[in-house]
Amino acid sequence: MILASASPRRRELLTVFDIPFRVVPADINEDRLAQESATDYVRRIALQKALTVATTHPGEFVLGSDTAVVVDGSPLGKPADADQARSMLRTLSGRCHDVLSAVALVCPNGRHLQRLSTTEVEFNQLPEGWIESYIASGDPMDKAGAYGIQNQAGIWIRRISGSYSGVVGLPLFETGALLREAGLLD
Repeated sequence: MILASASPRRRELLTVFDIPFRVVPADINEDRLAQESATDYVRRIALQKALTVATTHPGEFVLGSDTAVVVDGSPLGKPADADQARSMLRTLSGRCHDVLSAVALVCPNGRHLQRLSTTEVEFNQLPEGWIESYIASGDPMDKAGAYGIQNQAGIWIRRISGSYSGVVGLPLFETGALLREAGLLD
């Protein structure tokens, strides 16, 4: 099996299935289409990652995934710079948002399987001093919504309703369902 992602978090989460895999990151345009819903966006990107890698690795199972932090129906994406990270964290401060995490499996026979995890996350009010030190740590810069629940930001999360692993980047329940459906797990 191939994981079509460069994310070290996805790589680490996928190891729990004890299925041998290698990593081949997908190089795709991840821009959101005009009028595309956040759900359609993450599902499309997860499948596009898997399909892109599958075209150069025929006969292999390829798993793609995408995660989006969604506020008021719009995905925040990854911050381009510190100012954008600051703005995202201020937007998330003291309120709830959704994290959508889609997984797609392209099978050797060309069949596509998909699942979606939706998790509600509630941040406590974030102190400005903490926001600045978190940005200075560099952690927000490669993460959707400018935070990683598994790192320092987790101490400010009041509650989640849904999949913790989905917020990290690979929803284990949904991934397991795909792998079982494809016959890769019992």
